[in-house]
Amino acid sequence: MRADRLVATLLFLQASGRATVAEVAAELEVSERTARRDLEALATAGVPVYSRRGRGGGWSLVGGARTNLTGLTADEIRALFLLTGPSSATPELRTALRKLVQALPAPFRRDAEAASRASVSDGTDWSRTTVTADGPHLDVLRNAVVDGTQIRLGYAGPGRPAGERTVHPLGLASKAGVEYLVAGTDRGLRTFRLSRVTSVAATGDPVVRPAGFDLATAWRSLAARMEDRMRATTVRARADASTGPLLERLFGDRLRVGAPLPEGWVEAEIDGPSAEVVAAQLAGLGARVEVLAPPEARERLAALAAELAAVYGRPATDDEVRAPARRRPATAASPATAISAD
Repeated sequence: MRADRLVATLLFLQASGRATVAEVAAELEVSERTARRDLEALATAGVPVYSRRGRGGGWSLVGGARTNLTGLTADEIRALFLLTGPSSATPELRTALRKLVQALPAPFRRDAEAASRASVSDGTDWSRTTVTADGPHLDVLRNAVVDGTQIRLGYAGPGRPAGERTVHPLGLASKAGVEYLVAGTDRGLRTFRLSRVTSVAATGDPVVRPAGFDLATAWRSLAARMEDRMRATTVRARADASTGPLLERLFGDRLRVGAPLPEGWVEAEIDGPSAEVVAAQLAGLGARVEVLAPPEARERLAALAAELAAVYGRPATDDEVRAPARRRPATAASPATAISAD
């Protein structure tokens, strides 16, 4: 910590030209005694700093000496501070940014400070659910990846109780604000969603990395497998044209809208992990979407309709949902007919 503080002191003197002990203490959030000791340590180590007593006095760098931060253009500095600014709530990052600002040439400094204040990051969605903060284990996992140490990972998969396994942490990946651990296991490379991690304990054993391992390449391969599972089946349907924006929000590029049909309907194909899952996602749209195939999707919708009818009473008649019914010819295979038959 003292080495970091000495560097920060030097950079502060460089940026300010001259500073009193009190100003250095306030900038670095230390006592005046500590600030004075650090300044004297710099001088003893041969750094060209000196003090001047009296009015207008303070500590300065001899002859305007400077430490140089080279290799960064104005655009690169702006991009760096735009990226790190929203995350600068952590003490370590605040300290790093302060050192960087003080090391910048004066013409760049104001632009960097403005960029650091140009955005804010909110880690919750509109229901106040945390979506970008992934629990207390993120820092420990980062350290395990950097240190190359195997870990004993507690993990609760979807619908399964938590269990433990020893894994080789190889990297962290972020997708749409969700963090994942990429790790080697006895079954090969796997991903673990950080929000489902229940415990992390370092084993002290070194990580064994696959030959030629590259994190970006591995993540693309793992993500492709997941995307394939998300498209394991295709459901065919016809939908009220007004549902188009809602279907796009629900399914993104897994939705394909086909040719228009009579009375304001359109053809639609939706990919999903299973017919039952897609059917459950469509159930809330009621009669505005009619699933045509496969049969198991229609059966799942009929079962859901029966469950809801048992809880809430009989389903509405065609007269009670007159607007959708005008667009939807009654057929023996329609969802409304299937519901009534149940």
